[in-house]
Amino acid sequence: MALLSVSGLQKRFNLEAGFFARFGRFVNAVNDVSFTIDANEAYGLVGESGCGKTTMARLLVRMYEADSGNIVYHRAKEGPVAINALRKAQLRQYRQKVKYVFQDPARSLNPRMSVYEVLVSGLRYGGTWTGTPQQLREKAAAALEEVGLSAADLDRRPAEFSGGQRQRISIARGLLPQPDLLICDEVVSALDVSIQAQILNLLLDIREKRGISFLFIAHDLKVACYFCDRIGVMYAGELMEEAPVASLWREGQHPYTQMLFASVGINAETGGSIAPPSPNTEADVPHCAFAKRCPHAMTRCFCEAPAMREIAPGHRVRCFL
Repeated sequence: MALLSVSGLQKRFNLEAGFFARFGRFVNAVNDVSFTIDANEAYGLVGESGCGKTTMARLLVRMYEADSGNIVYHRAKEGPVAINALRKAQLRQYRQKVKYVFQDPARSLNPRMSVYEVLVSGLRYGGTWTGTPQQLREKAAAALEEVGLSAADLDRRPAEFSGGQRQRISIARGLLPQPDLLICDEVVSALDVSIQAQILNLLLDIREKRGISFLFIAHDLKVACYFCDRIGVMYAGELMEEAPVASLWREGQHPYTQMLFASVGINAETGGSIAPPSPNTEADVPHCAFAKRCPHAMTRCFCEAPAMREIAPGHRVRCFL
């Protein structure tokens, strides 16, 4: 059963920045992206920096407003809700159900607040908390203990913790309102390998205990395959391939997916080198976004944009081959 569905989502930004920048040339940060996240599912978005993963995540919580497309949240009782149409109180309630864990906890945790204030400020001012201050503190302590820290840490400052501990605090803050979906934006990319494993295992335990869904954003395909059930591979704002992890691991079809696997040493049989994605601007002739770097590119790839097509149940590819 779908918890969140995205269809035809598009977001563009002005190509130039600054007060004297010319207006009229745009870059497609997210271009016609569609996918669903099911209940109690971990869905991964994988790709290099600049491919549109974080923009996609911020569109889901309306930190950015989409230019076109639809985001639908499927509530158990009320039925499907169009996120684009939510206003004020309704949007605040939705954001309590879909929580965002940022990549850099050092920047997302206010250094002037105590850990307790960091945890409860969103719940207190989100309009959904009706309990007593004592109950709120007990709830914050329970969330902190759930992520492997102590209730005694509530009165400390975020700067007193290590990077991995600060990420645990960010996760606890996201869990406090009992969300249905947790968006994890590169939550392990800045951590040591041993700490990465601890955070990933923590998220797996939380998923098993709470039965919540995850949108897991990563640039490391190996890490995403460890944690996720299904993965969407993004390049230059477009979804290139989507498949269950087992299918993607064995039968990844898109040349970009194969290069990503080769770059982490999983599939050494596929060659090729990966260059950073170039902006896909509106002035460009319709073409495959990966054509300039694809070792199998044909003439057709430079003058026609391939559509996403299903090649097996649950396995979709945006490629002519």
